[in-house]
Amino acid sequence: MTTLAWAIGPWEITAIVVIAVLLFGRRLPEVGRNLGKALIEFKKGLRGVKDEVDETIDEATDTASKSESDDKNEITGD
Repeated sequence: MTTLAWAIGPWEITAIVVIAVLLFGRRLPEVGRNLGKALIEFKKGLRGVKDEVDETIDEATDTASKSESDDKNEITGD
């Protein structure tokens, strides 16, 4: 049975939880909340970038198709 190098097992998860409790103690819920908020903001930022890229691609496609139709009209004399 092969295991992946990046797979996290039960011992690794336990070690991470113990270290987190030792480092943050009573502030752990607050740290978790802030981490969740940061993740949500990161996803919003990625969504914004994706929307901009999609918008740019759509504009480029529209411009290219318009240019093609203009070229065809010039060739056919329409």
